[in-house]
Amino acid sequence: MDIKAVITEAVEKITSDEKILESFKKDPIKTVEELTGIDLPDDQLEKVVEGIKAKVTLDEVSGALGGLKNLFKK
Repeated sequence: MDIKAVITEAVEKITSDEKILESFKKDPIKTVEELTGIDLPDDQLEKVVEGIKAKVTLDEVSGALGGLKNLFKK
């Protein structure tokens, strides 16, 4: 199993659907299990969740900075 690919795919799904994003914020482990079909002990899935959280946060910050950049363009 390619964990990096699992994280990338999950991030794409989470960031493209507001309902999934809200579910992830409320119960990240359950959401990742449902998205990936991976059923591992929670302590093992926690590592995947942390990778997803880091990537989602980075994508949100990047998007916000892009919006600020356009604010100053004229």
